[in-house]
Amino acid sequence: MSFIASLLTTLVAILVFLTSSKFPDKRTSLTVRAVALLVGVVAVIASVFRTLIIIPAGNVGVVELFGQVSQRPLNPGVHLVNPFAEVEDFSTRLRDIKETIEATSQEGLAFNIDVSLQYRLEPNKAVNVYKTIGTEETDIIISRFRSLVRETTASYPAEAIYSSKRQEVANQLRQRLSEQLAPLGFVVEQALLREVQLPETLQAAVQQKLATEQESQQMKFTLEKERQEAERKRIEARGTADAQKIISQALNPQFLRLKEIEAMEKLAGSNNAKVVIMGGESGGTPVMFQLDSAQSP
Repeated sequence: MSFIASLLTTLVAILVFLTSSKFPDKRTSLTVRAVALLVGVVAVIASVFRTLIIIPAGNVGVVELFGQVSQRPLNPGVHLVNPFAEVEDFSTRLRDIKETIEATSQEGLAFNIDVSLQYRLEPNKAVNVYKTIGTEETDIIISRFRSLVRETTASYPAEAIYSSKRQEVANQLRQRLSEQLAPLGFVVEQALLREVQLPETLQAAVQQKLATEQESQQMKFTLEKERQEAERKRIEARGTADAQKIISQALNPQFLRLKEIEAMEKLAGSNNAKVVIMGGESGGTPVMFQLDSAQSP
């Protein structure tokens, strides 16, 4: 419609420009001709630019001409299109939907859960989305999102959703959302459980149970550490006993006598003056006296 309006404006401006010469007043004729020329130039420029479409970054365009939709989406950039066609822009950027949903657990317990869905449009599916959904897909996605959140939480106990299996629930929700939204032309990036709001009494009981489990784990760790330390001490004591047993078996008279001879050999090689009193027949341990060389005669 805007292109037709531009053409009509151009034609009217041309007609006014041509007929203005018939005005009796010269000045009025020149003024009308100047205004008509200016309007005509603006209308022509608008008509030319109507054939040029700029698709901004992070978007794709879908071209519709007289009810017929082009199968090829327009990527970001400048495109030359039929001036009678209409172009719809679709964002391909990541979108974030935040919802607070009243759900139920496996036991039938009602609770509120804050969830987020991060998704984006598949650029190659923009034409299909335009044909089947239109330009506003939020309502359809939110409806499916809420339904799948309730179905997923109904398969888990409330305690698991609140604590131990929170990430598992999020992964399960993301997988099911991908199965639902991928055929429509959307890619699910993340499904996040921001907060699980259990009743206060149940929340206190769950927190108490978690604290007890943590204490139990800490006690198991302490006992295991003590057991390892006791085992280390037993191994150390066994090694010391074995070493003492080996040494006691090796300390026989012949071995001791050999060590005495080796010590005497080292002593004999020393430059210092010494007096050594050797044991008698009983094999007593020799006694050594070192003489001071400055006081010896």
